[in-house]
Amino acid sequence: MPGIRVYNNANLISNKPNKKKMKSLKIYYSILAATAVVVISACSTPVSLTASKNPNDNSTISKVVVMPLFEKIEFIKPFEQAVDYYFNSQGLKSIGSLDFLNPAVKYPIADIKKKCDSLQADAILIFAYQGTDKNESYVPGTTYITGGFGGYWGNGFWGAGYYGGGYYGGFSGGYYGTVVSTGGYWTSTSIVNLKASVYTHASKDPLWTAEIQVTDPKYVDEAAVKIARAIYAHWKNDNMLK
Repeated sequence: MPGIRVYNNANLISNKPNKKKMKSLKIYYSILAATAVVVISACSTPVSLTASKNPNDNSTISKVVVMPLFEKIEFIKPFEQAVDYYFNSQGLKSIGSLDFLNPAVKYPIADIKKKCDSLQADAILIFAYQGTDKNESYVPGTTYITGGFGGYWGNGFWGAGYYGGGYYGGFSGGYYGTVVSTGGYWTSTSIVNLKASVYTHASKDPLWTAEIQVTDPKYVDEAAVKIARAIYAHWKNDNMLK
C-alpha cells in the first residue's frame, strides 16, 4: 500500500506570520460557544460545513490525531495547533501530526497507524485540500443626499424596495441637501474547499466526513479554530465523543 507524505496543496490559504497570533488564541477561543451549527460567520472568514456520519460505525472518540495534508509546513503547523488547542480546550484530547511525524519523511500507512496506536489515539482526523473557487461580482454605484434636513440617505427609500428605482436625486432640491455619488466596483471572493475525514479501528471506511468551505481566509489559525468549532459541534451532536 502506498504511503502518504504530510503534504497536499493549500497554497491559496494565506498565512501572515504574526508571533502574537498564537499568544492571543486563548482569548480568542474563550469567546467561542460550542454550539451545533452549519455555518459559522464572523466579520470575515465564514466557514460552511456539510457533514455525514457512517451509520454502521458506532465508534466514539476520546483522543484524536489531527493530520492536515497540506503542501507547506507553514500552513500545517498553525492549522493543527489551532485545531488541537480548541479540541483540548473542550476536553477532547488531541495531538497534531507534527508532534510525532517528520513532514519531510514519507511514511507507510502501517507505520502511521502504529504511531497513532502508541499514542492511544482512537481516531485520526485528516484534512485534504480540494481547491479554491474564485468569484467576482460587481457592486453598483450609489447616490445619496447629505445635509439639509439631517441628510436623507436615498431620500428615505433605501432598504424599502426603492433602491435603484429612480428615486435618487429627484427630491434633492426640496431637501436642500447635497447629492453625493459613489462609483461601482468589482469584488472578488475566494472559497477554499477542504475535506475532513475521521478514521477509527472499527472500519476501513471513514466514521465521519465533511465538506468544508472557508470564505476569504486571512490567517490559517483563525480559519482553523472556526473549523474545529464546527467539527466539535457536529461530533457532539452525533454522540461521537466519549
